[in-house]
Amino acid sequence: MSSNLSRVGRILGHVVFTLIAVGFFLWSWAAFSVQLSGIFYYVSVVAVFIAVMAAFVLRRRARRLGWVGLVAIFAVLGIWYQGFEPAEDRDWAFDVAHGVQPHVDGDQITLSKVRNFEWTDETSANESWEDRSFDISKLQSVDMFTSVWDHPSIAHLLVSFGFSDGQRVVFSLETRKESHEAFNLLGGFFRQFELILLATTEEDAIKLRTNYRQEDVRRYEVNLSPEQRRDLFMSYIHLGQDMQAEPKFYNTVTSNCTTEAYRIAKVVKPGMNADWRLVLSGHLAAFVDDMGGFQEATPIEQRMEKAAITPTALAYTGTDFSAAIRN
Repeated sequence: MSSNLSRVGRILGHVVFTLIAVGFFLWSWAAFSVQLSGIFYYVSVVAVFIAVMAAFVLRRRARRLGWVGLVAIFAVLGIWYQGFEPAEDRDWAFDVAHGVQPHVDGDQITLSKVRNFEWTDETSANESWEDRSFDISKLQSVDMFTSVWDHPSIAHLLVSFGFSDGQRVVFSLETRKESHEAFNLLGGFFRQFELILLATTEEDAIKLRTNYRQEDVRRYEVNLSPEQRRDLFMSYIHLGQDMQAEPKFYNTVTSNCTTEAYRIAKVVKPGMNADWRLVLSGHLAAFVDDMGGFQEATPIEQRMEKAAITPTALAYTGTDFSAAIRN
């Protein structure tokens, strides 16, 4: 009996060792494909493959030596990967050239580098980066915009704050690409892109998605108390200050616009449980609805249908875009 258990234990140990070794190789292969090119890529892939094979050879001699080999591979890869640090001074794409720069003086909030582009198509615009001042005591509304460009379960999230003096500002956490880069999912996992917090006008960020990219954009007014609205707004201000002081990497799973979804959810319902809809943000409206984040009781299907603004935006020909998408 004991010999059978010992045999099973050895088999399980070998299976675990193999899975970890293969996982290390596949992870390094993906990371190298993002971070390296040319001869350096090929040499690095071959080197890790040889190192993994050597760990298997060591394991045949003594199981502990095999594990020591894997730990050594992990350490080397970890040191290499941690050597990549986010930066502020790259040749950025024109639309993410500047993150918001907040300045706080009591209730007076000044946002430098507010993007107010006049887009001419989905890849070009008349550029304008502006300073805007807001009195937080006049904050009176919060709108959540979801924008779906492909799969309906995945949406980009933008949050717009409205003030009683008619001003609005949109916050959006986005991938910060360099001028020669295009977004790709793999790069989002392996530190290819930095993260940026943009502050924009609705004429810029929302109209870009409705009228030029023609994405499925929906607007939901979030039902928050004055204190909750203030807390949510200031959370973006603090985030902008933090990112100004210390650049951050974008991550497809852990550091993206899902962070915004979590921020809203925490304000609406502190101490909430984790929910899959915080990751699959195309379903975020249903989650906020379940938490009582909307004022009127409406079936979620009707709410989502009513929230669709792209057809309205495409038909818009006036001078007040924000008013048009709220009619």
